[in-house]
Amino acid sequence: MSLTDRILPLAGVALGALMSYVVSSLNERTRWRRQQAVRWDERRLTAYAEYAHAVKELAAGYRTLAVARGLTPGPVAEPAPGALTELGALESRRSALSETLALLGDTEANTASKTLDHCVWRLECLARGIPTEAEQDWDHAYLEFRQARDRYVAHARADLGVPGAVAREVAWPAAWRPTSRPPSSR
Repeated sequence: MSLTDRILPLAGVALGALMSYVVSSLNERTRWRRQQAVRWDERRLTAYAEYAHAVKELAAGYRTLAVARGLTPGPVAEPAPGALTELGALESRRSALSETLALLGDTEANTASKTLDHCVWRLECLARGIPTEAEQDWDHAYLEFRQARDRYVAHARADLGVPGAVAREVAWPAAWRPTSRPPSSR
């Protein structure tokens, strides 16, 4: 038996072992990356959703104050005692959640969240009667808030790879629209 006849099978076994190692390593690396992506996607989803919910709660609280001041129609005449304290706690929560969002979110969603923060703070100024340089009515400020929230959600969905888009605006049926603004309590 010649030397070539002995070396070729050994080389084939060595090449097969090397190829097996390379393929196994690549598969393991791909699996690890997939697990990491899923792990961070879950955390990003939680961060995006909790922040959006906190902002929505703040806007609802400021709307209650705005109704009490006669800035917009609504069913509540006076805010509950301690409403400002509750709004302060909600603002602290929103602020903490925005830090998590800054760590986990992408640039577009984080930028949209900052715009959304500004819109919420504008609602606060209007609802609490804090004067600002530019005058604006509640309805316009609230519309800007909703548009900013929609942009934020759209960017969050894009970062998470969620297909589709935020729902389009759907007009209220005419029979459901208020016929006039209720009288203010003040």
